[in-house]
Amino acid sequence: MAKTNAAQSDTPVEESSAVADNEETTTVEDTPQAAEDSQDIDEILNSLKALLSAVEKLQKVRQEVGDIKPLVVRMLDGELLVGEELEQLKSGVNGLLKLVRVYSDHQAALAKAQPARNLLDEILK
Repeated sequence: MAKTNAAQSDTPVEESSAVADNEETTTVEDTPQAAEDSQDIDEILNSLKALLSAVEKLQKVRQEVGDIKPLVVRMLDGELLVGEELEQLKSGVNGLLKLVRVYSDHQAALAKAQPARNLLDEILK
């Protein structure tokens, strides 16, 4: 009876070893192919173009908003702003809304473009 149990336990170990070897071989062979299958090269390059566009928009909006932070801080400290400073603050606050949207778009484009880094690392060794 003890031999039967030992024989039964030997067989599954050998089978699981063979299965693990097969899985390992498949994984190693399919790794480069899986990257190409999951996202084709055109999609990866398009994500880079989208990221470039998002970066350009972000830089443009940052320039439009200008250095609004000191005016916002002064306003939050309770100082009254008049004349040109007040007008600059009004346009800057409106620009901040646009900046937040563009920044969010930039972050999404950046995340989507990450597979491009992997592909470029592989291609440009």
